[in-house]
Amino acid sequence: MIHEENEKIKKETKELEKKLKFRGKLSWDLLEEREREEVFRFAEGYKNFLDRAKAEREAVQEIVKAAKEAGFQEATQRSGGKKVFLVNKDKSVALAILGQAPLVEGVRIIVSHIDSPRIDLKQNPLYEEADLALLHTHYYGGIKKYQWVTIPLSLHGFVVKSDGSTLNIQMGENPDDPVFVINDLLPHLSGKTQDQKKLAEAIEGEKLTVLAGSLPFPDLEAKERIKLRVMELLHQKYGLVEEDFTSAELELVPAMKARDVGFDRSLVGSYGQDDRASAYTSFQAILSLEDPPRTSIAFFVDKEEIGSEGSTGAKSLFLESVIRTLIGRCSLTVSEALLKEILANSKALSADVQAALDPNYPEVHEKQNAGKVGYGVCLEKFTGARGKVASSDARAEYVGEIRRIFNAHNVAWQMTEIGKVDEGGGGTVAKYLAIYGMDIIDCGVPMLSMHSPFEITSKADIFEAYKAYRAFFSSP
Repeated sequence: MIHEENEKIKKETKELEKKLKFRGKLSWDLLEEREREEVFRFAEGYKNFLDRAKAEREAVQEIVKAAKEAGFQEATQRSGGKKVFLVNKDKSVALAILGQAPLVEGVRIIVSHIDSPRIDLKQNPLYEEADLALLHTHYYGGIKKYQWVTIPLSLHGFVVKSDGSTLNIQMGENPDDPVFVINDLLPHLSGKTQDQKKLAEAIEGEKLTVLAGSLPFPDLEAKERIKLRVMELLHQKYGLVEEDFTSAELELVPAMKARDVGFDRSLVGSYGQDDRASAYTSFQAILSLEDPPRTSIAFFVDKEEIGSEGSTGAKSLFLESVIRTLIGRCSLTVSEALLKEILANSKALSADVQAALDPNYPEVHEKQNAGKVGYGVCLEKFTGARGKVASSDARAEYVGEIRRIFNAHNVAWQMTEIGKVDEGGGGTVAKYLAIYGMDIIDCGVPMLSMHSPFEITSKADIFEAYKAYRAFFSSP
């Protein structure tokens, strides 16, 4: 009798815990066998995208290519269907599908960024020192400089030549291509110059110079023979002269390919997953739509890593241009009042990655609110630093709405923050859309080694992000 009573109490306790407690679950445990196979298939497409879109212009090209194949038309074409795309200066892009509800009732927006931390060439980069050709650089975004030395780098970029013609350059990705490298000191000589300094100071920004050649020009009387030989090769291959560097955007990124990580191949390692993890999953989500309840926009912006500045960042008015275009395609009269009403009635996800709990460094996280790899997408109510400074803080009502959507579509999700309150912090583009009065919350995959040359994500989390974004677009 006592045993039976104890068993009854245990059962009731378990049921109460299940009902009342909030515990995350591993994404893998929620997937059926068929879905697990789909996760791995989806990851192959994701890895291919990472390899093809290492620079923001390349990401735009890949997104537009996929959009065209899925039946999207350039918005300048006045006739056609409900699926359109708009490109802004080849560095940001929007895909849109007109929905069933009137446009004035608002749209669904998922915004992500397609720039990543990297090493940029300066506008006068090429010089010769110690009979070596080198390139001056300026790093872009938040990097740990020591991570970028002695790894193979590839050159990606765009050049406007003196006659106005343009040129795309990519060197270092194919197996037969040469690569580039930033040299580092050998440990035998680094004791005073590096080893006694703080980690952030050991590699100086001006010493992130890139090795570009060592072969001299044949004429012994020529000045700077190594530099001249490099310029001769660039002229022969691309028709470049040194002045062309001044009107170029040339970026150095890791030459490594996206790879499976771990014995079980459950993880993806690659450069640029911040934030192409969100870009790929959100554009795949919108490509899967046919007739959404509300007009849906997958919005891809540049310059997030340096504050969303400029004409291609989230601070630009590109989103307003997109809405104006959609108003016109609905045969409505464009007005500022209508534009602002649509934006205020809209709802959005700021799709950006989140710092995952690293077992080597748990001290920077408050574990109960830290994102964990393999537990699905991270919902981040607020961003900012320390006292939520420079934050976008989602309303409780909107958090509740997103919870309901994700739960209804069996999306694995977790509630997170970037780290301990006094440890630091960070921001996303959310606040730049929130100024219109729309509801927005950050939602993205947890990531290890963020902003490094080889970031790590879970394939299950990538797939859950796709499910989450598709569910958001599909909700009324």
